Order: sequence, then structure tokens, then C-alpha cells
Amino acid sequence: MGIEEADVDPTTFLEDVEMRVGEVTSVEPFPEARKDVYKLAVDFGEETRQSAAGLTDLYDPDDLVGRQVVAVVNLGTVSIAGYESQCLVTGVDDADGNVVHLQPEREVPNGTRVY
Repeated sequence: MGIEEADVDPTTFLEDVEMRVGEVTSVEPFPEARKDVYKLAVDFGEETRQSAAGLTDLYDPDDLVGRQVVAVVNLGTVSIAGYESQCLVTGVDDADGNVVHLQPEREVPNGTRVY
């Protein structure tokens, strides 16, 4: 594994991609989806958005409620099995291929922009 992508202008990246910290307020199973994902409601302070997130391998719904996550909020809406996903909750694969969500080291106000 190497870092293979070409460098981008940091100014352009920060202008184009808007990431914010939000708190998961509800989690529901999503059996209609092709992949194993949850339906999440994420509170960004001034608004709540919904997301389809593949966090099912490591997290029970009760483990996610109240946790802060980092999400991309300006990708538009994506329809997944009729569900409107309004943000992309970010994560990384662990050594076993399970998705681990990204979160701030300590609590910050919901809606805080990532830079």
C-alpha cells in the first residue's frame, strides 16, 4: 500500500469539500440496502441530516447514538434503496476490513467544520 494519488492544491480541496462534525441521534437497521448499512440521523447543530453508513460490523445501534462523527456534507443527496442519504459519514477499514468511523479526539460543538 502506498499513497498513489496526485497532489492537489490544499486551497482548492478546502474550498470544494466541506466536512463537519455531527452527533448521531438515531440509528435504524436498513435491510432494503444491498450492502450492510444503517440509517443514521446526524445532528450538525443547525440541522439534522440522514446518512446510510456501513458501520454495522463493529457497532451496535446503541453504541453509535450520542457519538460524534466526521461527515462530508456537500456531496448532494444520494438515493440508496429509496432512502435519501444527505451526507457521507467518514470511516476507515481496520486490519480485518471492518469500517471504523472517524471522530474528533474530544467533543466539539456539532457543526464544527473540519479543516
